[in-house]
Amino acid sequence: MASDELATSLRTWRDRLEPRDAGLPAGGQRRAPGLRREEVAQLAGLSVDYLARLEQGRATNPSPSVLGPLARALRLTDEERAHLFRVAGHAEPRTGRVGRHLTPGVQRIMDRLGDVPVMVLDASWQVIATNPLGTALMGDHSGRSGRERNIVWGLFTDAPSLVVRDPLQQTAFEAETVADLHAAIGRYPDDEELRSLVADLQAASPRFAEVWARRPVAEHASTRKTIRHPEIGELTLDCDVLRVVDSDVRLIVYTAAPGSPDARALALLGALGLQSFSAATTG
Repeated sequence: MASDELATSLRTWRDRLEPRDAGLPAGGQRRAPGLRREEVAQLAGLSVDYLARLEQGRATNPSPSVLGPLARALRLTDEERAHLFRVAGHAEPRTGRVGRHLTPGVQRIMDRLGDVPVMVLDASWQVIATNPLGTALMGDHSGRSGRERNIVWGLFTDAPSLVVRDPLQQTAFEAETVADLHAAIGRYPDDEELRSLVADLQAASPRFAEVWARRPVAEHASTRKTIRHPEIGELTLDCDVLRVVDSDVRLIVYTAAPGSPDARALALLGALGLQSFSAATTG
């Protein structure tokens, strides 16, 4: 039965992971190999009870919105992710659609960049993942869903933002994001989520509709951003965009010059951790 194959696969993939593979502390001696169920549930944004039912074959047909985060939490390859979708009763993620899967290699890069904030976006500017310091800097996206995780949606619907821009910078950033969405639509005309995002933005924001109609040509590249953090205060960081070959996944990496006040502020942020840092941002 498909539910048995799904359950067995999930347990097998969980058992093969070491805590360090998932960017987690070892946490002392473990009775069994692999990650604990609650660790996978936390990484995937699921309840422990629901994951238990999936692993025991008592829950069937999990939605794609559940399978995607599970694949990332379990560090699945593209082939394993395709198998996960098949045994869960869904079509495999097709080419011609925006790639939203983090490969194990990209996950490992994020793990190694633990001393700088990192945010991972797809071609629609949806936040796929952030590392702990990225969450501390830019807010926690793990509890958000749908449009709340999309940078462009927040930008054009005036969601609260930690990023400080003057009018010229705001106009330039709006043009960059809209140009990027135009390019994404051209590459992925059959992606329903992407087309729905653009349609909803046109309906929700006259400003977006106006910029969209102009069809701007611009590219979001490396820049400097000033961030007004609720606990640390203002810090200005280099913001570099690293694109993954053969994928539209991009890593946004924030750094500061060694020894600078901004570098010291980042170090303080890392020492303090998340604590009450839950403010939203539009990127």
